[in-house]
Amino acid sequence: MASPTPRPGILSIEPYVGGKSALPGQAKPIKLSSNEGALGPSPRAVEAVRKAAETMQRYPEGGSTDLRAAIAKRFGLNAERIVCGAGSDELIALLCRAYAGPGDEVLYSQYGFVMYPIATHGVGATPVAAPETDYRTEVDALLAKASERTKICFVANPNNPTGTYITAGELKRLRDGLPAHTLLVVDAAYSEYVSRNDYSNGADLVEARDDVVMLRTFSKIFAMGGMRLGWSYSSAPVADVLNRLRGPFNVAAATQAAGIAALEDLAFADQSRAHNDMWLPWFSEELKKLGLEVTASVGNFVMVGFPAAGPKTASAANAFLNGRAIIPRALANYGLPNHLRITIGTEAELRAVIAALTDFLR
Repeated sequence: MASPTPRPGILSIEPYVGGKSALPGQAKPIKLSSNEGALGPSPRAVEAVRKAAETMQRYPEGGSTDLRAAIAKRFGLNAERIVCGAGSDELIALLCRAYAGPGDEVLYSQYGFVMYPIATHGVGATPVAAPETDYRTEVDALLAKASERTKICFVANPNNPTGTYITAGELKRLRDGLPAHTLLVVDAAYSEYVSRNDYSNGADLVEARDDVVMLRTFSKIFAMGGMRLGWSYSSAPVADVLNRLRGPFNVAAATQAAGIAALEDLAFADQSRAHNDMWLPWFSEELKKLGLEVTASVGNFVMVGFPAAGPKTASAANAFLNGRAIIPRALANYGLPNHLRITIGTEAELRAVIAALTDFLR
């Protein structure tokens, strides 16, 4: 009996594998594999979810109107050009559905977020990776790979899993150099952690042009990964296309309520950022003291390099840390088999990592 045949590209997808959350025999491991907020969610957001649960029989407001208004107020944007989704993952997939298909190419950086090629294969388009230099997005390499077939260019800024970023000037140079028909998508999931004067999350380019989209998420500094909430900011025509494609109730009522509450809790977001500002440099320096290669990061994580051969490889380090009930993120599926990505957790969690790696490297 013949089986139904999926569309071209779908069987080329290597399913996304999230960071591990559990270890055999460990009741409460230290999970540092998914770049989740070290301090957890805002207490106001938690209370908003509890209250929303009382009316869970009701459908959510389909346009996320109040949530979009809260996002616009917090970041000084036009609410009509904001589209909310079930995580930025959904918006990445919608953008590929809207603007790419068989015969088209979708461009991204070598060590960019793995959802870009997954979403590209899902619509039958061809993913094209441009090489990086020193684990950093290389604008000239992206431009060299761009062609008449390039319909979308994804740039994570800061990038996951490397933690590096490109400057506002480089981002503009990329947009100026891409073909006019190419949509530039700036994935700024970690932008709230960045305090560099030369950084842009892409919002300024969206305001200046019709061919740029900025993506953001509530999964990182707002620590709402389990609620699945992301949003895009784009020109009105692109927002209109995304609204035509998305599901009519794609953001749950409790998620909308939690998002609004998190946005209004400015003090908690400031506390989360201050925590990262303190412990990211401390952790990076402690790792360097151990002789490990640390890629300079502006996110809430670090990418750590280990020897390619011998007893102290990344794989061996991962196994050793697991034995200490610590879960980092292995990066072989990113083409980085000699590296681990470690989230900036609490002080106690980070000190436990340093102690474990000290013992591992002896």
